[in-house]
Amino acid sequence: MSIIRLHLIVEGQTEETFVNAILRAHLANFNVMAGAHMITTNRRYGRLGRGGISHYAQVKRDLEQWTKQDRKNDIRFTTMIDLYDLPEDFPGFAESRPLTDAYERVQTLEKAFSEDVNDHRFVPYIQLHEFEALILADPQKLDWEFLEHNRQIKNLVTLASQQNPELIDDGVETAPSKRIAREIPEYEGRKSSAGPIVVGKIGLETLRQRCWHFGEWLGKLEALGSQSPE
Repeated sequence: MSIIRLHLIVEGQTEETFVNAILRAHLANFNVMAGAHMITTNRRYGRLGRGGISHYAQVKRDLEQWTKQDRKNDIRFTTMIDLYDLPEDFPGFAESRPLTDAYERVQTLEKAFSEDVNDHRFVPYIQLHEFEALILADPQKLDWEFLEHNRQIKNLVTLASQQNPELIDDGVETAPSKRIAREIPEYEGRKSSAGPIVVGKIGLETLRQRCWHFGEWLGKLEALGSQSPE
């Protein structure tokens, strides 16, 4: 069984912390050594700005740089970026826009993304609709970080019990992060630290069961260690 090194290109600090604090240890059990790299969004006066995506070129540039720097067969690449506020110049965006089924839409985007990157070592992943959908898999765990918010957390538990957290829409005021911040305003300023902690308390098995697209991606990453490098 081979050891696979996995580079994750992530959208922001919340995802980077999640990978380094939670996902990396889990994947090590499957002989996959993972590390996160936040997307470089700008270069000014010798300094690199990281996090957030305004143009697809930012994602493509980072992926091309990594795939060209490391051409070994034991390397794999993946992404963790949000469908919420995805740039309109993203591959497959126009084709996917009319689709009303969120899973069909994200599948269309990931297929176009993979074709544009054109590297067999690449495993595309776009989060439905953003990281906070994972928190809504079991929002009761927010009480680990936000004490004395019982009523607000109960409201989020009721919301999450009524629908698949990955299908909570991506409206400007109704996306998962907006719903959480509306109930717990402090979350907005602590999302990069509190978010991964809460998700860690929820656990990957619950996330796999409640967030189907995330679970599918996790399964693909786990399987990398059982594959022979090509």
